[in-house]
Amino acid sequence: MRGGEKVLEALCDIFPDADIYTHVCDLRAISDALKSHRIETTFIGKLPYASKMYKRYLPLMPMALEQIDLSAYDLVISSESGPAKGIIPTSPALHICYCHSPMRYIWNMYNRYYDSSGLMTRMMMPPLAHYLRTWDVATANRVDDFVANSTTVAHRIRSYYRREASIIHPPVDTSAFGSVAPSELGDYHLMVGELVSYKRPELAVEAFNRLKMKLVVIGGGEMLEHLKHIAGPTVTILGSQPFEALKYHYARCKALIFPGEEDFGIVPVEAMASGRPVIAYGRGGATETVIANKTGVFFKEQTVEDIADAVQRMDRLDFNPADAVSRASDFRREVFANRFRHFIERATGTELAVSA
Repeated sequence: MRGGEKVLEALCDIFPDADIYTHVCDLRAISDALKSHRIETTFIGKLPYASKMYKRYLPLMPMALEQIDLSAYDLVISSESGPAKGIIPTSPALHICYCHSPMRYIWNMYNRYYDSSGLMTRMMMPPLAHYLRTWDVATANRVDDFVANSTTVAHRIRSYYRREASIIHPPVDTSAFGSVAPSELGDYHLMVGELVSYKRPELAVEAFNRLKMKLVVIGGGEMLEHLKHIAGPTVTILGSQPFEALKYHYARCKALIFPGEEDFGIVPVEAMASGRPVIAYGRGGATETVIANKTGVFFKEQTVEDIADAVQRMDRLDFNPADAVSRASDFRREVFANRFRHFIERATGTELAVSA
């Protein structure tokens, strides 16, 4: 139940009778709201170890998507950061693609994924990526309207597909977070998220090693053990934590550290909903959510030196927690639901019923 699943959940609120098609579904991992819908999986869901190793089946996904029978539907919504838009709706059905990003691993982050992969993967990536890019561009014509989750993603859609996209930011459950009194604030900064190479978590750890200031890291992922290895005495690596622990640390940190470039980035919004400022890399989705020198500060380069400088600038900023909470409210679930519902109504010329 990460960002993409939260978007799917919000779409299901708008369309309570919708059916869901996906490659793989682990019923133990999804919410009751999603389980209440009819869920159909492609043949990939029946392949060995699909629930854990579904990424290995990427080469088969285009074929699997094109076998889905959508003849019963007059409206199809694909929610994707992978190849989901490659489905084939039956004419004259309307196909709306809510795009979290064109596939990062074949487009804007191809070289980073390639450099961090093992030998066998590096041997396979060039021909596979070439095939997928060709298929990905061709299937953009199967989409009637694109909706991007950020201006950053809309630019990628224009660059790779030569299509324009409306922008509707994804929903964030801001009501789940809250601020605390100044007397309850801690003496540490916080980094939250999946610990993978493109998010550059090692830069934050190295910066706080150098600053000799406290940093708490919450999240799991392929870089967890490496970060534990390089962490100095002021850096605490907690790994994955339950929501209550995450909420506690959000509300009490001095500021959130966000060193990666994200398509949108829900984590900075959650931190602001907790009344805390954000120190973020000045590219990508964070630039659309964090207000410079009001709800946080940006650093220009992904370097230890720039992060350390931004931490010190944040300490000098006259920060008002109420400004952060107010900004976070712009991205609450109700805002997403209203904007997406109105978009569908304009596209279809039909007024949607509002579910209870």
